[in-house]
Amino acid sequence: MAAEEALGLFTGIGLSEAKARETLRNGALSALLRRAVLQARSALGPALDKATGTLLYNAASRLRDPKHLGFLVGYIVRREILTDLQLSAALEYVRSHPLEPLDVADFERACGVGVCVTPEQIEEAVEAVIGEHRAELLAERYRFNMGLLMGEARSRLRWADGKTIKNEVDLQVLHLLGPKTEADLEKKPKVRRKGRLGTGMVFPCVPEHPLPAGENYKTEGYVVTPNTMALLKQHLAITGGQVRTRFPPEPNGILHIGHAKAINFNFGYAKANGGVCFLRYDDTNPEKEEEKYFTAIREMVEWLGYQPYAVTHASDYFDQLYTWALELIRRGQAYVCHQKVEEIKGHNPPPSPWRDRPVEESLLLFEDMRKGKFGEGEATLRMKLVMEDGKMDPVAYRVKFTPHHRTGDKWCIYPTYDYTHCLCDSIEHITHSLCTKEFQARRSSYFWLCNALDVYCPVQWEYGRLNLLYTVVSKRKIIRLVETGAVRDWDDPRLFTLTALRRRGFPPEAINNFCARVGARDGMGWGRWMCLPASVVTAGRQHSPPPSPQALEVLVPNFPADESRGFHKVPFQTTIYIEETDFREVSRP
Repeated sequence: MAAEEALGLFTGIGLSEAKARETLRNGALSALLRRAVLQARSALGPALDKATGTLLYNAASRLRDPKHLGFLVGYIVRREILTDLQLSAALEYVRSHPLEPLDVADFERACGVGVCVTPEQIEEAVEAVIGEHRAELLAERYRFNMGLLMGEARSRLRWADGKTIKNEVDLQVLHLLGPKTEADLEKKPKVRRKGRLGTGMVFPCVPEHPLPAGENYKTEGYVVTPNTMALLKQHLAITGGQVRTRFPPEPNGILHIGHAKAINFNFGYAKANGGVCFLRYDDTNPEKEEEKYFTAIREMVEWLGYQPYAVTHASDYFDQLYTWALELIRRGQAYVCHQKVEEIKGHNPPPSPWRDRPVEESLLLFEDMRKGKFGEGEATLRMKLVMEDGKMDPVAYRVKFTPHHRTGDKWCIYPTYDYTHCLCDSIEHITHSLCTKEFQARRSSYFWLCNALDVYCPVQWEYGRLNLLYTVVSKRKIIRLVETGAVRDWDDPRLFTLTALRRRGFPPEAINNFCARVGARDGMGWGRWMCLPASVVTAGRQHSPPPSPQALEVLVPNFPADESRGFHKVPFQTTIYIEETDFREVSRP
């Protein structure tokens, strides 16, 4: 449809020209709205009133699953859905019932189809509500919270028009209290609340957007299959509706201040909702993993004040992951590829010439990969999907002839993050897979892989990562500093690793308080490192009594500029002792 024709179609339902042009810039929305308007015009004729147009626009813009658009438009054109309140109930119903067919009778009950609220019913309901609050109204007059009356009246007459209820409330209040006096028009004095903001260990960084456990299908972008509801039912039977999160670090370095936010976020959300949080090591790259990192990670988690529900490893599930990889090949969703790493880098690599190779051939070659018949880089197992960032067919398995610290030399093929992450979440029945924004591009592959194998699919929800200005907050860069000798080790006080901060004397409450202040924003959180010491003061004030004595005393004062106020001499001898770590015979280059 030409742009001008679509513009006329949209302005014909009551949209302003500016709003219509804005809608045209959104291809998906304009296509849905065009379908809705054409369906309505075929039933009602070319002239649509503004109320109908508004309902059509709201349905097209707020509906998550386009397959229900025609169903909802039918109710709108038949005048069975007349208000935005009914439309909101209808949208919530189809979102909560993703599988077809819909129960029409249940849908109509949920949306108030056929319910007619008369003016007399509204008058009676408002009169009853005002009667219950008559004493408070007479005492406080127009300073009384009229929203309370509106809310109670709306709860008794769910499908009544809100504007009509408000008019009736205003009329009956005026009849009871009379016109406003000068005293009524005076501003109500504000009451200053005492007390300070609670931060730190009181469930910091708790996100508000994730849905309750078991309502995964209501998440935007969540893929619903014929098996989804049955799998969710099995999941709820196992967890009992318990919230489950996980903190999944790679054991290839020490945790830094950015990880502290992730720890607070995952453990805090689980604790705030009466759930549990797993500590799962993502140990799928044996080349970079060391035992000291495993120990240090758990030590830092516990130092911050959190106890994992269970400590697990991705390697615990290597056998199951391999079995699922075979099943993925059998279903035609994965294949063995021989392209080199250099060939598949970037966003527009050439398609694999082995993408359509026979299933039996991929099964044999994958078994050869497991037996070590291919060298590193000679073969990979790739999944057949396109990710949100345009990356095509991500790698699921690659060959690495490196013994694993837990499984030894049992495996010479190791799964990638894209393959392991979601399946480990599924195995552990994680309800909320909380991760930073850079993993948003992997959300589609997360949902795709679970559904491709018909296993329980958790929900992935992203939040902004924490970065500090004027310092290094990157594990890769910190490793480089350590390896080149620019810093002594991971606990060098100049770094912002958790071990370094602990060595500098930062209490864990200060770090938790700092993360809580950053919050659960969607965008990347940039902060100045100077704000971290301020959190020490805040954390100290919140302790009652304080964690350590805070009294100071100068026994022998010393004023070099005015010795009359006090001075003392420090005798020196031929031998002076200093810290051993402050001395070296050869200076650094």
